[in-house]
Amino acid sequence: MVTSPAVFSLTTLRNFGMGKRSIEERIQEESDYLLEEFNKTKGASFDPTFMLSCSVSNNICSIVFGKRYDYNDKKFLALMNNMDNIIEMTNSTWGQLYHMFSNILDYLPGPHNKIFAEFDALKAFVAEEVKLHQASLDPNSPQDFIDCFLSKMQEEKDRPNSIFHMKNLITSTFDLFIAGTETTSTTIRYGLLLLLKYPKIQEKVQEEIDQVIGRSRKPCVADRTQMPYTDAVVHEIQRFISLVPVALPHTVTKDTSFRDYVIPKGTTIFPVLTSVLHDSKEFANPHEFNPEHFLNKDGTFRKSDFFMPFSAGKRICPGEGLARMEIFLLIVIILQNFTLKSVVNPQELSITPTLSGTVNVPPAYQLCAVPR
Repeated sequence: MVTSPAVFSLTTLRNFGMGKRSIEERIQEESDYLLEEFNKTKGASFDPTFMLSCSVSNNICSIVFGKRYDYNDKKFLALMNNMDNIIEMTNSTWGQLYHMFSNILDYLPGPHNKIFAEFDALKAFVAEEVKLHQASLDPNSPQDFIDCFLSKMQEEKDRPNSIFHMKNLITSTFDLFIAGTETTSTTIRYGLLLLLKYPKIQEKVQEEIDQVIGRSRKPCVADRTQMPYTDAVVHEIQRFISLVPVALPHTVTKDTSFRDYVIPKGTTIFPVLTSVLHDSKEFANPHEFNPEHFLNKDGTFRKSDFFMPFSAGKRICPGEGLARMEIFLLIVIILQNFTLKSVVNPQELSITPTLSGTVNVPPAYQLCAVPR
């Protein structure tokens, strides 16, 4: 049976602890560095964007590269800058046109071509890491995703049509890094903005944290089942912001009947996730931020088949398990240690995305993190 790079990525991530304790511990350890950065502000106002991106990015680094980077590391800072530029460019008008009509725009000049320099810089960073891994590789004891892929390359080196080759390794690693950093950190950043906007909701989450976890031990994923209100808030953040309004393109593998239409085999389709996440039949007030959308009348958590922020179909985001773990743990860890206060009247805070295309990006904001 032939394994695709996508399936291999998912399997490898799971083996390295997606949904298991080892990854959870890495997130908990990295959160200490994030809390340290929050503490350095000493209650003064700051923009949390950079800190959150570094924290989430380092969780991916530990899985893919087997190490974390200091927030002041020059190579790491260059990497973060690459990803910021990529997100900004993909959200631009030209970026969205390229997303939809790449077969045409590949042959046309325009601002969309600038993004390829950012891609190349990021891939060069990955290629450098791969060289370091090649020099220290022990196939019997892989330390991270790159080691696992290199070991698979050795296994299949005599297969002429093997998909496990250097180009796919660099591309797969690049994809994991991009997908695993910006989407998760942006979700958390948007979530903190919503908690600033609605301080009563933040207060109720902190009450549940104090009841279930307390102030002394670190939160863990297992706490989630005992925290229905917090779980509802996390789900509502993802539903409300509809981070990726239009999912990545999928291809129909066979002629498919849909309502009164037939979609021919080979057709590229774009699932519009917002149409489900903001469905008024499922969510009473879809354009309002309200955790009650995910709560039963007795206060227990309410599941919904309409909750699909990680795309639809068989090929949904391979990092869903990791992302859900990070979003829950980081929001809870931050609120366990700090009360977040807005520098302006919460009613004046805008929660409308400043960029809305490939990704919904929240407006820039400042907050004060007051130790609890």
